[in-house]
Amino acid sequence: MRYASITDRLAHLGSGRWAVHLAARRMKAAGEEIIELTIGEPDVAPDKALLDEAARAMYAGRTRYSNGRGEPSILEALVRKYSKRRPDVTEKNFLCFPGTQTALYSVMTGLAEAGDGVLVGDPLYATYEGVIASTGAHMIPVPLRPEKKFHLQAEDLKRAITPEARVLLLNTPHNPTGAVLTAAEIAAIGDVCRRHDLWIVCDEVYEQLIFEGTPFASPFDIPELAERTIVVSSISKSHAAPGFRSGWAAGPEEFCEKLLPVSETMLFGVQPFISDMTAMALSQHFETADVMRENYRRRAEIVEKAFAGSNLIKPMPPEGGMFVLLDVTATGLNGEEFAWELLHQEKVAVMPGTSFGDQAAGFLRVSLTVPEDVLAVAMGRVGELAGRLVSAEEKRA
Repeated sequence: MRYASITDRLAHLGSGRWAVHLAARRMKAAGEEIIELTIGEPDVAPDKALLDEAARAMYAGRTRYSNGRGEPSILEALVRKYSKRRPDVTEKNFLCFPGTQTALYSVMTGLAEAGDGVLVGDPLYATYEGVIASTGAHMIPVPLRPEKKFHLQAEDLKRAITPEARVLLLNTPHNPTGAVLTAAEIAAIGDVCRRHDLWIVCDEVYEQLIFEGTPFASPFDIPELAERTIVVSSISKSHAAPGFRSGWAAGPEEFCEKLLPVSETMLFGVQPFISDMTAMALSQHFETADVMRENYRRRAEIVEKAFAGSNLIKPMPPEGGMFVLLDVTATGLNGEEFAWELLHQEKVAVMPGTSFGDQAAGFLRVSLTVPEDVLAVAMGRVGELAGRLVSAEEKRA
């Protein structure tokens, strides 16, 4: 039988990136005790008031069809949120989606097609390459260098641009590195994008999980970049509600009007009762993000201290988010090899860096979403495995 070409383009870009995670889940289901440090799933519950609001809305009959753009409750809440950053926004600057991933897929569908190039920092979130490939466009990786704390450099971006480049896919705070771009860095990146007439799509899902120091900055907030910037985000991380699948895109009015039929063709609306819950989440201050931010900051420090003075494992301190990268190249294995050995020998599941691009091949991504004592045990096992690997290699030499 004949299939559309998209199935070939995405054949190697699906759940295979999570092979270690899926294997760990199978081992747990079989009764093995696995410390799972793979996916970015918050380990705190959504605030009870949000759950109550979702239930109230359901029982009030908010279970019918919505419209393509979004329910009035969430659009009003989005205007209030983003008008603090840019006073000129209206409801026409937003489209609602079931989560950031759907928003990103729809936005990229509206901006890129076969023959186009999409620039993205490498390392990159595991689904970005698939989102780009789904449009028929090709990914243009821009190296994020450890010596620059994985911050995208305007000069590196400029060197990577080709005649086919149409879009820059930006992510700050960054997954998997935890890098948080400064306002000055974003301004310099934005200047390159203006000079080369590039769209900027900025994934800001970790906006509320910056540890300290650098305040959150976005190209959306720079007037000179308003006509070319689209933000995608959700309540998945900020309110510990990934299973509710509630996100949005914010961008120029013309862009939203053009993308609306694309969104309507895919989805034709999100769930009204979840929209009401999301509107509450955006309209009030909940301590969920505050708690997670402090937890993840403290746990990142635990990881750093676990390998202080180690010449085998090198942590890369994050500036935000819920992950930390470990450089394991000194063990003689790459991240993929080390991750599988760690799972089978030590019963600890982490994501191999290869899931996040070529530049991350020598790294592991460790999720910080487990209690401190469990994390400390897991890092001890990482160190023990590294020591055994090197000892075994020395004996063979």
